[in-house]
Amino acid sequence: MSSPDAGGGARAGLKQWAGLVVLVLPAMLLFMMLTVLFLAIPQLAADLRPSSTQTLWIIDIYGFLMAGLLVTMGTLGDRIGHRRLLISGAAVFAVVSVIAAGTSDPALMIVWRAVLGVAAATQMPATLGLIFSTFTDARQRGIAVGVWSGGISVGTGLGPVIGGALLEAFSWRAAFLVAVPIMVVVAVGAPLLLPNPRNPAAGRLDLFSVVLSLATLLPIVYGVKELARPDSLLPALAGIAAGLAFGAWFVMRQVRLAEPLLDVRLFAHRTVSGALGVFLLAATALGGVYLLFTQYLQLVEGLSPLRAGLWVLPGAALLVVVSTLSPVLVRRIRPGHLIAAGLAVQVIGYLMLTQVDAAGGFPLLVAGFMVLYPAVAPSMALTTNLVVGSVPPQKAGAASGLATTCSDLGISLGIAVIGSIAAAVYQGQAAATLPGGLPSGAAAAGRESLDGAVSAAQGLPAELGAALLAPARAAFTSGLNLAAVIAAVIAAGAAVLAIVRLRHVPASGPADPPHA
Repeated sequence: MSSPDAGGGARAGLKQWAGLVVLVLPAMLLFMMLTVLFLAIPQLAADLRPSSTQTLWIIDIYGFLMAGLLVTMGTLGDRIGHRRLLISGAAVFAVVSVIAAGTSDPALMIVWRAVLGVAAATQMPATLGLIFSTFTDARQRGIAVGVWSGGISVGTGLGPVIGGALLEAFSWRAAFLVAVPIMVVVAVGAPLLLPNPRNPAAGRLDLFSVVLSLATLLPIVYGVKELARPDSLLPALAGIAAGLAFGAWFVMRQVRLAEPLLDVRLFAHRTVSGALGVFLLAATALGGVYLLFTQYLQLVEGLSPLRAGLWVLPGAALLVVVSTLSPVLVRRIRPGHLIAAGLAVQVIGYLMLTQVDAAGGFPLLVAGFMVLYPAVAPSMALTTNLVVGSVPPQKAGAASGLATTCSDLGISLGIAVIGSIAAAVYQGQAAATLPGGLPSGAAAAGRESLDGAVSAAQGLPAELGAALLAPARAAFTSGLNLAAVIAAVIAAGAAVLAIVRLRHVPASGPADPPHA
């Protein structure tokens, strides 16, 4: 099955490449689950009747817990074996997906999405760790990591498309059930095709650091969401302050520990901190606008989930193309300049979305998305190599985990921060512009969210329904316009950061020696 090669290890055979399929499938699915509910929100909201805040939690609690536990689960995989962790996570993910598909309570849906985020966190570092264990030849390992990264890009891009097709044929519950057969393949194929290496020198898992990391992230997210509510200023500020305090405690503990959960000293390396900062900002800008884009297609334009998903497809296809070309272009262009150029193009796309209207804005909306979405590809495709190539070999696993965490965390932050701001704009404008004479229940639903307005309008006479929907759609579009402005500012800041912090990296790779 394998033979020695000058690339630095034994060449992989058919069994190893078949094992790569088992590793790419869950990576693609787990990132697809970040976005698969984007098009399902109108149907899910009609069935479960969540508040606007609950809706945001349903969407992004998965990503926050996945991001917050990636480093923890990577350390745990070193101790007990990545294959064992992968199989355990796949089994939990499959079972909880079935339970979530049958849930009818919005609070329980938040709980099950959170459990899915924990199960996802067990699998992502395991997939990358097993690639490093399976492919010992340097050239083949590079190909395998590239395929793995491409799978993540495809999963993120095609999530709404697949979700739209499932919604058209079945219901929003199918968006959860699609995970079950893939996880069955992982649970069955992993023992047959993958090794189960363990690191006898793996560091001790500091459980208190795990608690501190979650105590940092979740209160800040809660505070940001509550800022969108005019009557929750003090709880919101208290949540943010508590999260920052726990964050400072977490950092101080990591510096003192001989075996830290997260080696914060990696951030002292300018290439590492620069690349991760740029990627985090780029993903944050994209996350919130991506959600609002898919909601506009359905709730303002009235497209079916499948048709809305198909309008995502051209941008997703361009994303894959640009992701493939970026590692080729970086051989001749400095990565900082290439990433900054992509972000500058993103800014143009976001500015196009600031001009979208509730009536007749569809062509400009789609054009803006097709400009901005592929432009995130250079930062997405190059960050992991920049980070891993800038640290000593023994830190490569931790560094690659940080890159994945930034992608996941950035998308979730965008949904939380930008989505909350757009929701606040909607609620303020809807409260001021909804006409009188509406039934009290319909008016309350319309003031809460556009999902609620659309659902309420279906039970009203045509004239009253139109009177409710017109100002509600205008209010939603105003929120989208402001969200695009914020995203443009964030992307512009990321472009400047790329030029300033990454200008020393030549086209051939990191310029400065690895930071010890």
